Amino acid sequence: MALRINDEIPNLTVETDQGTISLHDYVGDGWMILFSHPKDFTPVCTTEFGAVAQLADEWAARGTKVLGVSVDGVEDHKKWKGDIEAVGGAKAGFPIAADTDLAISEAFDMLPAETALPENRTPNDTATVRSVFIIGPDKKLKLTMTYPMNVGRNFAEVLRALDGLQTAAKENVATPANWVPGEDVVVPVAVSDEDAIAKYGSIDTKLPYLRMAKLPS
Repeated sequence: MALRINDEIPNLTVETDQGTISLHDYVGDGWMILFSHPKDFTPVCTTEFGAVAQLADEWAARGTKVLGVSVDGVEDHKKWKGDIEAVGGAKAGFPIAADTDLAISEAFDMLPAETALPENRTPNDTATVRSVFIIGPDKKLKLTMTYPMNVGRNFAEVLRALDGLQTAAKENVATPANWVPGEDVVVPVAVSDEDAIAKYGSIDTKLPYLRMAKLPS
């Protein structure tokens, strides 16, 4: 069965280019972004890993660890990181899990359970292993995105979504379309006008069910 939002992720023990880790221990008390790829040494994925490496300070500022996943082995991951760092111009300090047995791909429902990898496979054989998962400190899945082979992921959007999730969790609010930190948030329907005004100072009622407010600085 596919993992759904607010499902606890499986506590798999996985091999990475930086050693053995368990997923729950890796999340710890913070957040985790798990992003998967169909094969090492592929063009779009190399640019994506480079983009993630460039955002190392941003992930750290948000208490978030990154874990890459590819269905190739650890030694290939180590070699591939040289290309990633050359393209991205930044150190790829995050681990990459070796999902050669598809344990992670199947646990996160990135491939059908019966999938087997042929010899001399191409990226098309694992094309659906191309997803992003954001996991919270409670070890539960908060957001997932899946992309096709020919469209590179926008990690600025992943970062924005992470900001939204963290703000919603901390402030008990929602965020509107295209929201970025500093903009007004959505007051939950369950909160009365009186309580909202007491908390935020003022509210902007656009519709009876859509009230906006600025978070206290």
